[in-house]
Amino acid sequence: MEVVILQRFLDTNYCLFVMQNKLVGNLLLALMFVFSMNATANSHSEASDTDVKTDIKENITHHLMDSYEFTITHGVSMPLPIILIDNGVHVFMSSEFHHGESVVEKDGSFYAIGHGKIYKTDAAGTFHHAEPNSKGVSYISNDKPLDLSITKNVFMIMLMSVFMFFLFKGVSKSYGNGQMPSGAGRFLEPLVIYVRDEIARPNIGEKHYKKYMSYLLTVFFFIWFLNLAGMTPFGINVTGNIAITFALALMTFVITNVTANKNYWGHIFWMPGVPKPMRIVLAPIELLGVLIKPFALMIRLYANMSAGHIVLMSLVGLIFIFKSWLAAGPVLGLTLALSVLELLVAALQAYIFTMLTALYFGMAVEEHGDH
Repeated sequence: MEVVILQRFLDTNYCLFVMQNKLVGNLLLALMFVFSMNATANSHSEASDTDVKTDIKENITHHLMDSYEFTITHGVSMPLPIILIDNGVHVFMSSEFHHGESVVEKDGSFYAIGHGKIYKTDAAGTFHHAEPNSKGVSYISNDKPLDLSITKNVFMIMLMSVFMFFLFKGVSKSYGNGQMPSGAGRFLEPLVIYVRDEIARPNIGEKHYKKYMSYLLTVFFFIWFLNLAGMTPFGINVTGNIAITFALALMTFVITNVTANKNYWGHIFWMPGVPKPMRIVLAPIELLGVLIKPFALMIRLYANMSAGHIVLMSLVGLIFIFKSWLAAGPVLGLTLALSVLELLVAALQAYIFTMLTALYFGMAVEEHGDH
C-alpha cells in the first residue's frame, strides 16, 4: 500500500497539482507524511532522477507562465476569451484548444498553442523550430497573430479592479454623515492615512501631495491585493509577470515626467553651480538616471515576487528529488514558514513600490533655488 502511495506521489500529474496549489499541497503533504512514517527512504520509482528534475522545472515554469484558462485545481479550469487579429478578428473560447492539445480552425486559418503562446499552424498543428541558439534552446518560428486575448493575468487584473472599485465605493459610503467608517472602512482607513501621512506628505510635500494621492493609493492596494491573490492555490502570478510590472513602472514614469516642473528638467540638462563643460558630460548621465528609475521599479517587484514562488515550489520539489518521506517533515515546515514570510513580502513590495513612486514624484515637483 505504501509503495502505491509513493508511486502516486511521484506521478507527474500529482506533482503538477502540488506545485500549482502550494498551500493546499502543503497540507496534503503533511497528511501523507503522517500516514507514511514507515515508508523507506530507499523506495525506487520508475522515473529517473533526471526525469524528476525535468518535471519539477517544467511544473515551476508552467506555474509562473500566463495561460489562456483560469485553473482552479488540477483538471478543473475555466475557459477565457481568445481574441486574435489575423485577416480579421477571431473571437472564441480557450476551451476549443482542449488544454492546448487541439488545433482551432477559424476562417481557413489554423491556430495552436505552443510554449504558452498562440501560433499559426497547418491543419495538423505542426510547429517549426529555428536553429538552436548558443545555449541549445530552439524557439518556435511559426507566424503569430496579434493576440489580444483575456489571459489569466488579464482576467485577474480586471477582477481585482472591479473588486477595488466596489470595495472603496462601499468604504466611502460607510462614512455617511459621521467621521467614523464602518465595516471594511475601519480596516482600510488606517492604511489610507498611513499612505498619506507616511509616504505622500514626507516625500512629495504639503503643496503637491494631494494631486498624487489617488494614484498612490491605487497602486499600493492594487499591488498588495494581487500579491495576496498570488498566495492562494489558484496559480495566480500577476506581479511575477514582467509585462505587468513594466506597465506599472511605465505609468509612474509618465506621470513623473509629465507633471515635472522646470527645476526638475533644469537640474537634469543644465545643472546650476556646475562648470559648463561638466554639464555637457553629466547631462546624458542624468538623463539615463531618468530611465533607470522606472526600470528599477519594474525589476524589483518582478524579481521579488517571482523569487518567492520559485523558492516555495523548489522546496516542495526537493521531496521528489530525495525520494524520501523523511525529507517531507523538514521541507514542509520550512515551506510553511516561508509562506508566512511571503505574506509580509506581499505588503512590503507594495509599500516599496509606492514609496519610491512618491519619492520620484517629489523630485519632479520640488521647488528650490539654484545652489
